[in-house]
Amino acid sequence: MGHMTWPGAIRSKCMNNHFWLDAIGWVGAAALLVAYAMVSSRKLEAHSAAFQLLNVGGSVLLATNTVFYGSYPSTFVNLIWAAIATFSIATRKRVSSR
Repeated sequence: MGHMTWPGAIRSKCMNNHFWLDAIGWVGAAALLVAYAMVSSRKLEAHSAAFQLLNVGGSVLLATNTVFYGSYPSTFVNLIWAAIATFSIATRKRVSSR
């Protein structure tokens, strides 16, 4: 009586995946919105590492969510977003080490 049937176990696991991937997407969206709000309110500089790391993290988390749901145009945008932020961080480190 205490165990779940095979279809029920799969449905439960799938619902658990949905919960975690939705949470990942929401955290990613929040990171991007915080980054934008901080730059817009001049609390962060657009070239700062904190801003770029929020962009990388947020866009990668959103990309993870969009792959799960098959929203590939959004995945593409978020991966390009992450690449731009990563390039900015790498360029910044190269310039500062000279």
